[in-house]
Amino acid sequence: MEELWPRPTPEVADAIRSLCQLLLTDTDVLTEAIAGPSLTAQNDPALLSDASLVEEDRHLNRSELVQWLTSNVQQPGRRVEPYIGPRTTAYIHDLVSRGIAPDFVGGWRVALGIGWRRWLEECAARCENSDLLVEVLDVSAKSMVQYAVDSVSALREASLAAAMGNADAEAIALIQLIACGAPITEDLAEGRLRYRMSRAHVGLVLWTDDPQQAGAVDEVVAAVRSASAGRSALVARASATSRWVWLSDSATPDLRQVEKIVAKAEDVRAAVGRPGHGLDGFRSSHQDALAAQAMVIRLGSTRRFTAYADVELIDGLTKDRACAQRFVTKTLGPLSEADEVLRNALLTYVQCGFNTTRAAAKLYAHRNTIERRVSRANELSVVKVEDNPTHVAAALLVLDIAPDIVGTALS
Repeated sequence: MEELWPRPTPEVADAIRSLCQLLLTDTDVLTEAIAGPSLTAQNDPALLSDASLVEEDRHLNRSELVQWLTSNVQQPGRRVEPYIGPRTTAYIHDLVSRGIAPDFVGGWRVALGIGWRRWLEECAARCENSDLLVEVLDVSAKSMVQYAVDSVSALREASLAAAMGNADAEAIALIQLIACGAPITEDLAEGRLRYRMSRAHVGLVLWTDDPQQAGAVDEVVAAVRSASAGRSALVARASATSRWVWLSDSATPDLRQVEKIVAKAEDVRAAVGRPGHGLDGFRSSHQDALAAQAMVIRLGSTRRFTAYADVELIDGLTKDRACAQRFVTKTLGPLSEADEVLRNALLTYVQCGFNTTRAAAKLYAHRNTIERRVSRANELSVVKVEDNPTHVAAALLVLDIAPDIVGTALS
């Protein structure tokens, strides 16, 4: 690449190299500081609503940060060439195929502001010589700003290349419009997608957390289709690591077989929406599935199969992780960190309508054993189950989905 400013002096180069080496040890924290505000600034609801794409955008932020820091360790203060690797290329392809056009300039403007503030803090703390500080800031500002300009240009070029090579864009764009609530008629949707809308639907999101296991997602999709004989199935590539699936039938589709298939695939997870009918059901079940996926990822849960109908209350409670943590701690107190067996006994007892015999049968334990566990769990809980069973059950459900939430620091 053409160099646009003079090389820094050896002293300035050494200072920049040392600062970059320091920040490379803290890239995860810096990425988290940048990723959220940058994503919001890109101002695209379709991107914000898809947890798989959000994760890919966070990875892109990290890659861009590491690229600038490592390049400035090797060649301090020079122009840095953007890196558009295979994962970024796949991410851009997914955005284009779904008609998502983020404001890369807006995202970079926010990211640059946050990154520059952190850089200023480190420079001010470690450059005791004022003349050296001015030189370091002057050179690094040129490098950072040019890197932002070059990166936006590279992302736009990748988007253009993806658009030119995308043969399925029309169908995927139509699915995106339906999912976002555009006024599409059932006849138009059925004709374009070759999928019957005037039936009962269940929306699923299938995904993997490991990009190397993307093939496993397609294997699960194939197995789900095979097990859904007699039903209609529609599959859309949502991202490199996730697929959107709709199953329809004259009656509400039974998803027990899907749960069994997912259970056998170690690297694949599923989120399922509530059943719905017609075009509105197609849309709402999909939105439910996306919400369930986002909740699982937000809480760092290891759940493999999540039905939104089972976690709708928990989704609302945990939109703010810190608030959810406080709710659990204030409700359960010592019980939140007690043996999982005690918590499970109390939760099952509440779910069984305070019937010890039914809870014992469900847990395959003796009635007296369940009584002892429930009694001990209630002793440990700050809020007693007889005083507020709704709060106790909700807090226990949060822990059931995200057992590590109490052990993490409040932000």
